[in-house]
Amino acid sequence: MLLRRVCAAAFSWQAGRMNEINLQLLHWIAAGEDPGSWALLTGCVVALWGGPLCAAVLCWAIFAKPADRAYTLAVAVVAVGVSVIAHFIAAGIGIQRPFVQGLVPGYILHSASGSMPSTHASVMFFITFAFMARASLSRTAWLFLLLAVATGWARVYVGVHFPADIAFGMALGLFFACPFAITQRARFRLAHHRDTAPRLVKEGRLSGSFGRGAE
Repeated sequence: MLLRRVCAAAFSWQAGRMNEINLQLLHWIAAGEDPGSWALLTGCVVALWGGPLCAAVLCWAIFAKPADRAYTLAVAVVAVGVSVIAHFIAAGIGIQRPFVQGLVPGYILHSASGSMPSTHASVMFFITFAFMARASLSRTAWLFLLLAVATGWARVYVGVHFPADIAFGMALGLFFACPFAITQRARFRLAHHRDTAPRLVKEGRLSGSFGRGAE
């Protein structure tokens, strides 16, 4: 019983400390009551258009990189699923957004839906990590990373997210990217084996279900 109380007190203290840091970061990043006009304009544009721009880059990658088209299409499909899951989690947790709580001004029109995790961050960081896991797409991954970080900053800046929402979204994106990358790599190896095995059998370098090698 004593141990349980100590653990509960420690957890409560840790949660309170993390929330304090979260609020401090919010007030440090957010635009506040008297922001610079150019910074506010930049923040609003990035907060509103960071997601669509990320989708546009993903569409470009689908058509510009035919060798990776199947992989990129799979990333796009799973990204939709990540978006839905992030929405459900945010609705379940039910944390109100900073501008709804009156902590900071809200500078873009946004619903009062759940704040944590950020769906933008969840999806954009998932795409980033999924592209990083593919050597031929690693350069494009840096562009997605730039968009994800900029959009995360902007959505905190304009008052629609806490920094913790972005961090949770990034963690959620990584959580889904890891099994996705492992699964896709296994599928690639299996497909490669299926493509090369008949040729190796024909050359007499492999025997198995496709036939016997030359003795």
